[in-house]
Amino acid sequence: MIGVEHFSDAGIYKLTDEIALVQTLDFFPPGVDDPYTFGQIAAANSLSDVYAMGGTPKTAMNIVGFPDKELPMSILGEILKGGAERVHAAGAVVLGGHSVRDKEIKFGLSVTGIVHPCCMMNNESAQPGDVVVLTKALGTGFISSAMKKGEAPDAAVDAATQSMVMLNRAASEAAMAIGVKASTDITGFGLAGHASEMAEGSGVTIELHLDKLPLLEGALALQQAGFTSGANKSNREFLKDRIAIQGTSGGHAHLPFIYDPQTSGGLLLTVPEDKLDALLADLKERGNMIAAPIGLVRDKAEFDLIVT
Repeated sequence: MIGVEHFSDAGIYKLTDEIALVQTLDFFPPGVDDPYTFGQIAAANSLSDVYAMGGTPKTAMNIVGFPDKELPMSILGEILKGGAERVHAAGAVVLGGHSVRDKEIKFGLSVTGIVHPCCMMNNESAQPGDVVVLTKALGTGFISSAMKKGEAPDAAVDAATQSMVMLNRAASEAAMAIGVKASTDITGFGLAGHASEMAEGSGVTIELHLDKLPLLEGALALQQAGFTSGANKSNREFLKDRIAIQGTSGGHAHLPFIYDPQTSGGLLLTVPEDKLDALLADLKERGNMIAAPIGLVRDKAEFDLIVT
């Protein structure tokens, strides 16, 4: 039903009239020092693609690269324990996996979930008039860059870690409960990159409001102090012909955050205006206090994105 077209978050294969498989995989090197926390973050990031499609994760397979001749296997054990904890929190099970000897630690999951073929979400269904909602704050890229240099304040580290570990389960379930059709998760291409993919796939233009963007504690100060990543620069360069930055937005303090690569970021949803209050209320009921409307879906214009 869904393959590689339109930059979808996961593939979907119909088994019966009531069951379709949702399949995805993702893995990456550590962005935090604690191996257990790294395992949690990598697993949450992998599970997110199933949630972005409205699916329910069922099984996971570990993907591991590990320098077993240089580091004690206890470190790998902690990574796997962290990953298993998030899989369990998702209501899924780890069936096994595969490891290879690698000079750099890498970890992630191949995840299989299920969804009803008539009720899935995708990044091709945004409609003009919809409100754009983001379910996690931005800034993990800036904070991670400062962490690598040992210069991130504890409060910023804690905020980023809590955000990256948090599953997108509640956001997905709330969206599905009110019939949201358009969804994607925000990861390495940043808010602007993934919003652009949604706009292109849906044949619309998405308008983002910089004043409305939720930011992680400490992220703005670190960005203004010069902490950034190569991916931020490459995202900005790749998207330069797809974005119209209006008025004084080019100098807005929040502008760099639309390019910031996120690790285990939130869901980007579009919802009809008459269902917005119900969605936000349900998200808060499920414990997601960060979710915020950040823009609007417009009829297709010259650019994929308009930033105000």
